[in-house]
Amino acid sequence: MTANDLPLPPDTPTAGPPSAASPATTAGSAPLTGDALTERAGALRDEVGKAFIGQPEVLDQILVALLAGGHVLIEGVPGLGKTLLVRALSQALDCSYARVQFTPDLMPSDISGHAVWNPKSETFNIRRGPIFTHLLLADEINRAPAKTQSALLEAMAELQVTIEGRSFPLPPPFMAMATQNPVEQEGTYPLPEAQLDRFLLKVMIGYPDREDEKRMVAAVSQGRNAAAFELSQVQCVLGPEEIVAMQAGTALVSVDDAVIDYAVRIVAATRDWAGIALGAGPRGSLALVRAARAQAVLSGRDFVTPDDIREIALPALRHRIALSPELQIEGQTPDAVLKALLAKVEAPRQ
Repeated sequence: MTANDLPLPPDTPTAGPPSAASPATTAGSAPLTGDALTERAGALRDEVGKAFIGQPEVLDQILVALLAGGHVLIEGVPGLGKTLLVRALSQALDCSYARVQFTPDLMPSDISGHAVWNPKSETFNIRRGPIFTHLLLADEINRAPAKTQSALLEAMAELQVTIEGRSFPLPPPFMAMATQNPVEQEGTYPLPEAQLDRFLLKVMIGYPDREDEKRMVAAVSQGRNAAAFELSQVQCVLGPEEIVAMQAGTALVSVDDAVIDYAVRIVAATRDWAGIALGAGPRGSLALVRAARAQAVLSGRDFVTPDDIREIALPALRHRIALSPELQIEGQTPDAVLKALLAKVEAPRQ
């Protein structure tokens, strides 16, 4: 039996993986609030920023998802640092990390795990898959069929994995970060709306500006031939229990009823907006408020403002709406439509 194997005796309830922290071990952690929460979030941002150069809004959106306890879908053309960003985050956190390269022949059991017969003990053992980790990178998730993509659904929604009819809890905090390539669509499988809706945010990574690209080239090429960033300069600043405490503190950030009403009105407007064939559901409203709390933390506040809602609205909603064929033919994007919508929905006075 290996370290990744768990015994599965007949008709005997199974426990979670021995290396996984159970919710009971972290539930007693006191929430981090106020200056302590802001300082730790700032320290994490600084460390990851040592490797991921430029595009601070992208980094902030990843941290928003982490603080809100959500999952993130990262989209961008090859070579923009999607995988680097996730690796740098795992380096700054004292958390387990696993990467799964999604391919057309990948099976769900390759991610979640499967039962293996042990002839010595004459019992089945559960061999844990890479999903039993804190940070899971699902690289190029749209290159695997829907059946394999769905292996993440239960983990993302319920923080557990079912194998051979038994449920195994995942170690908190658990965060799935999936990447996809918007080009080279041949042979890919677009994520269904039900799975897209499970991601708290969809983060778009574009090309860096010239100065940031110069800094990046200098950092990579100085004194060595490697074509990748050296992550040794990224120091570990937070552990799993601290992250859980930060997430608990983020959930305590105050949100006024008027701000909640503003978020709901924005989401409701997507359902009636001309050119939007499919609007966001109630999970969109929840995502807006959850993400806005984390946005407030990064801004050093313990309350949410309408500006927090507006700033996080695009990554929270762009994957939850579908444009009509007419707008697609015109070359319109979800971001452009959402910006027009935000300009029309009246915000509460601060």
